[in-house]
Amino acid sequence: MNGSTPMSLLLSSKIAPVLMLVASNVFMTFAWYGHLKFKSTPLYVVIVASWMIAFFEYCLAVPANRIGSQAYSTAELKTIQEVVTLSVFAVFSVCYLKEAFTWNHVAGFVLIAGGAALIFRA
Repeated sequence: MNGSTPMSLLLSSKIAPVLMLVASNVFMTFAWYGHLKFKSTPLYVVIVASWMIAFFEYCLAVPANRIGSQAYSTAELKTIQEVVTLSVFAVFSVCYLKEAFTWNHVAGFVLIAGGAALIFRA
């Protein structure tokens, strides 16, 4: 491991931003889609609650991009963000919203992953 500890690896400018983006996306997914289980709640309440949840997303996403810019290009950071967003959303929609994950979704995500791979190609 080159003398680095597991903790220093987690805190590195390559790993920490990815972990922070995963956490920020959990917050943002709940902010954007969590209210769909509560359709009788007034829209203004949902908007205020979503903004309050989104605050925590920003507290993670902004530093993730700042730290990540030490190791990744802007295009790479955006690509990581999109792949993380789709991954978090897929788990969220199946586990929280109880929606089916179909072969069309799998095929679409595979195509998106292929595009993401092109961004990281040297």
